[in-house]
Amino acid sequence: MKMIEIHSACSGDDEAQKIAKALLEKKLVACANFFLVQSLFWWEGKIEKESETLLVLKTKKANEKKVVEEIKKLHSYDLPVITVHTVSFNDKACDWINDVTV
Repeated sequence: MKMIEIHSACSGDDEAQKIAKALLEKKLVACANFFLVQSLFWWEGKIEKESETLLVLKTKKANEKKVVEEIKKLHSYDLPVITVHTVSFNDKACDWINDVTV
């Protein structure tokens, strides 16, 4: 079974935790990690700099669409960037992800 990580930069730790908790409560993800990052990006014709929290979610491929839709619904950004990465986990981690998600 394919496992994925879904990444999205959030406005801060509070927003990242809110999204993660909602997804965990719905059993759509097994785990959430948070990383403080500095971001530079184009927005409305100029380069912006922001402190953000990168949200990393671990789940199975079957949950991808539901997770992405929930992130879009809960995210504060007009254009949340959501990336999906197929990853290889060790067998016990795959078993755990399958056991704790729907």
